[in-house]
Amino acid sequence: VTGGSKGIGKAIAVAFADAGADVAIASRKLPDLEKVAGDIEALGRTALVVPTHTKKVPELENLVTRVMEKFGRIDVLVNNAGGTPPTPVLQLTDEAFEAAFHFNVTSALNLSRQVIPHMLKRKDGAILNISSALSYMVESGFTAYGTAKAALSHMTRMMAHELAPHVRVNALAVGATLTDALSPFVASGDLKE
Repeated sequence: VTGGSKGIGKAIAVAFADAGADVAIASRKLPDLEKVAGDIEALGRTALVVPTHTKKVPELENLVTRVMEKFGRIDVLVNNAGGTPPTPVLQLTDEAFEAAFHFNVTSALNLSRQVIPHMLKRKDGAILNISSALSYMVESGFTAYGTAKAALSHMTRMMAHELAPHVRVNALAVGATLTDALSPFVASGDLKE
């Protein structure tokens, strides 16, 4: 589970452990990962902590190597790491737009390409891409984020078609979820309601 140290990623990692899975969690901040690992281990499961910056391919390669060494297989990949702060379209730079695309789409593609051969060898596996309701809904300030998540959602469809029937590929278009990342924007008032 990338982005497995907080928010939706943390919830997914702990839910998998609660369902009986051993879980590898990756994000940039080791102390946060270690807290989640404690939650997983409290459920009687094994947690593998791998500090990883998903924008860096060598770190993704290391993540897959470590998981294969520890568990010997990868049943499910959750591409959860992503996000982009809201920016009005007239203030959105090319660099920020491309960075949003890379973080939300290219990093998921890169990690998937590292994992898929292991799944195809076993003729079994699943990839879950965490998209957003903003991939099909509209809201001011989310041109970069929404466009990137729309691309992630369609990439999911294309990969599902190409990898069936051995590797299932799905996306969740998550709506607003009160995580650490979102809470500063909805601290009080009508938006929170």
